[in-house]
Order: sequence, then structure tokens, then C-alpha cells
Amino acid sequence: MTTVIKEDDLIQSIADAVQFISYYHPADYIQHLARAYEREQSPAAKDAIAQILTNSRMSAEGHRPICQDTGIVNVFLKIGMNVRIDSQRPMQELCDEGVRRGYLNPDNPLRASVLADPLFTRKNTRDNTPCIVNVELVAGDTVDVQVAAKGGGSENKSKFVMLNPSDSLIDWVLKTVPTMGAGWCPPGMLGIGVGGTAEKAMLMAKESLMEDIDMYELLARGPQNKLEELRIELYEKVNALGIGAQGLGGLTTVLDVKIKTFPTHAASKPVAMIPNCAATRHCHFVLDGSGPAVLTPPVLSDWPDVNWAPDYNKSTQVDLNTLTKEQVASWKPGQTLLLSGKMLTGRDAAHKRIQEMLERGEPLPVDFKNRVIYYVGPVDPVRDEVVGPAGPTTATRMDKFTDMMLEKTGLISMIGKAERGPVAIESIRKHQSAYLMAVGGAAYLVSKAIRGAKVVGFEDLGMEAIYEFDVKDMPVTVAVDSQGTSVHQTGPKEWAARIADISIMPVKG
Repeated sequence: MTTVIKEDDLIQSIADAVQFISYYHPADYIQHLARAYEREQSPAAKDAIAQILTNSRMSAEGHRPICQDTGIVNVFLKIGMNVRIDSQRPMQELCDEGVRRGYLNPDNPLRASVLADPLFTRKNTRDNTPCIVNVELVAGDTVDVQVAAKGGGSENKSKFVMLNPSDSLIDWVLKTVPTMGAGWCPPGMLGIGVGGTAEKAMLMAKESLMEDIDMYELLARGPQNKLEELRIELYEKVNALGIGAQGLGGLTTVLDVKIKTFPTHAASKPVAMIPNCAATRHCHFVLDGSGPAVLTPPVLSDWPDVNWAPDYNKSTQVDLNTLTKEQVASWKPGQTLLLSGKMLTGRDAAHKRIQEMLERGEPLPVDFKNRVIYYVGPVDPVRDEVVGPAGPTTATRMDKFTDMMLEKTGLISMIGKAERGPVAIESIRKHQSAYLMAVGGAAYLVSKAIRGAKVVGFEDLGMEAIYEFDVKDMPVTVAVDSQGTSVHQTGPKEWAARIADISIMPVKG
């Protein structure tokens, strides 16, 4: 008997799914992150996890995005051979219509991040289409659907290698993970695909990220096969690197490691590794012809009793409206600040345009002298919001513009996510500037510190326009000070040494 799936049931299910995953973390992620919070000994990492957990519950209650980067949508369809889709439209078109409806939902509009023509014009499609569709025909009379929204920060850290058959997977992973920095917003998980061909390995790595996080249960019962032994070994050894939450150094870098394999050529050992970030977003549903999918939200008891709030005793309050270069130069690595006053925003496209305008001798639309810039592309506001979720984007993408901004515009400090590279660090040292880090994966929480927002330049760039934010007690950490000391180098180094010491201590009976 043939199952008939109505066109609109599939479209509406995808639209509902992209909304659902924008503000609900999977319960398994929350449970594992809560355990990581309880055992974390690094104060900086524990504070970062507290912000992520608090943000997660706020997003669930407010139905607003966990992260300002609401991702590029991946749809995995397993279509039963006894199924007929009641439509004359291509599957790509059906999935795109679902994404379009979901991202343009007026109650919770999601950020449009997809650009057409990746090589040249890079023009925003304004509705986050097209999505990435993978279709597999299988036995059965249902349509099994996985919908995921993959953020650029974690997707950009995807790795692929063709190992020799005798090469060690463990060695490659442990060599590669430190090169990924913290732009993928740990703690998250690693998906690994081994075998098949290049594209098959990448697909398996991505698909493995849709699986439930079960490392806690696996450790409790013990491994039952070689693949589970390998997962545990990689989990323990990656965490022993000490990278920690947001790359600040700590006990937990990954909550789980997933591995999928497929037969491969005798001469080959293709390996793909893709991280999932702290804004882990995916859901699973099955269509059987009875209507659109019904998605069950998590219950608030799934979240731990963690309520992050500004600590006025431990953090330094900073007035951005009167900030001087001398004050910036006095900040110390790891110092926590609460920023109040007016800041400017700008990211990739804005920096590129600023560079072109300076080269042509044209005046900039805004004066950066003695100002702070925040690397962010916010979500549009709804109801009484002045701005939607507005967490930081990966700062290393702006490294090549840093010297220009500090030397030619009068900018004195920057805010972003994760580490800075050697070129940017040297420029920061040379100009006695500083780089401040906000927590990736806490976008809704950060947005509550923004009391005013207006576009002041490059309005045509959409979410990449230059805004002026008026903030009150926005939490940041001094990640690179005026001497060029980076906590993303010192923190993981310190915690890797501590973890090594812990691991060789005798077990107390």
C-alpha cells in the first residue's frame, strides 16, 4: 500500500522544525552540559558554561534564537519506496519553501545568512534559502526527516584528510583539534566519518552530529565494541588537551565524539571531522501521511538551576563613552569587564568596504576614533526588542583588517568570539589596544544588555550593516591585552598541564 505525503505537510513540518530548533536545545545536550558545568574547575570556563545554560533556558522561554547565527539548514530525508509525495515540485524546492516559511515567521524571524554567488557578488538571498538537501531511498512507507541548522563558526572548522591505511585516526584528531581554535564554540561535539570516498566521509561526519549525545551513559556501562572504545579514547584525549569552554582552558572541550564508518578502497582511508557548537540545533520527525509533524518541546525541568548574572564584585565596570587608550592599555588578561555606553558593530562585509573606502580616500559613514567595535550580525528585533539575539562572531575572520582599523580609523578595542591569530595579536600589541571576548552561544542573554540599536552605516548589507549599540553591563573577558598576551594560549596550556597532573595522581581507595 502506498503512503501519500501531502506537499504542504512536508513544507510545514520543515518550517516548524527550523523554528523549533532555533530556540530549543535538545534535552540530551542540556543534560550533558549541566554535568560538565558541575564538574568544571576552571572559573572562566564555568562562567562561560553558566552563560550558555542561562541563555538556553531564556531562549526556550522567550521563543527567540539561541544564537544570532541561525545557521544554514541541512535536511536529511530517508524516503520509503512505498511513499508518494503528492507534488509536482522538485524536492529541493519543497524543502526551500519550508525553510523560507520558517525563517520569515513574523513571531520569530530568523537571521538570513545565506549568500548567493559565493565567488563574486555574495548577495544575501534574504530568506536563508537554498538549504542543503540529502535524499536516500529506503525500504518502507514513511519519510524520515532530520533537520539541522549549522552555524558558520562550527562549519568553518570542518576538516578532511586522506590518511594512509596504516595511519592513526587518534593521532590525526589530536593533532587537528588544537588547530581549530575556539571559533566552533566548545563545549560541543565532534562528528567523524571514516571510509567510503571523500564526499561520503563528510556526509557521515555531518549525519553523526544528529545522533543523541550518550557519552555519559556509555562511560557508565562501558564500551561493548571497538568503535565505542575508540569514541571513549578520543573523548578523554581531546578533553585532556585542556581547550575548555570557549577555548579559555578547562576540563570539558567535547561532550561527545560520534563516529560513522563505511567500506572504502584498499588504498584509502578518508577521514572527515565536523564539530557541532554550543548552539547544537537539530530535530527528527517521521511523516506517515497523517499530517504534518508534531514536535514535542523539552520541559523546563530539563534545565539545571543555573542563573548567570553580572558579578559586580569580580568584574570591572567600563564606561565606553569616556573610554581612553590609557584605560584600554591597563586591562589585564582574563579580567572580566561589564561594558556600558555606546559601541559600534561591524563584521566581514563592513570591514572589506571600509578598506576599499580608505584606499579611495573616501570618508567613512561613522567616526571610529576612541570607539570599540563589536563583531556581530544580529537577528532582527520583534515586539518590544531593540535588537534580536546578538552574540559575537568568530574574530579571526577580521584579523587581516585589524592593523588597518587600529592604525587608520582611531579604533581602540574590539569584541568578538574565540581567539585572535598572530597577525592580529601583533597589531594589538603594537597599537596598545585590546581584544575582548564575549561568549558564543549566549546571544539572547547578551542581547538583553543592549538598550538601544540603530543602523549608522552600510544599511544595504542587512545584518552585516554597521550598528551603534547602547549597552548596559555587557559581559566580556580581556582575551588579548595591550602586551599581546592571549588567554586562548595561556588558558589551555595551563589546563592541559593540570589535567595531566590529575591523570597521574594515584586513585584514592
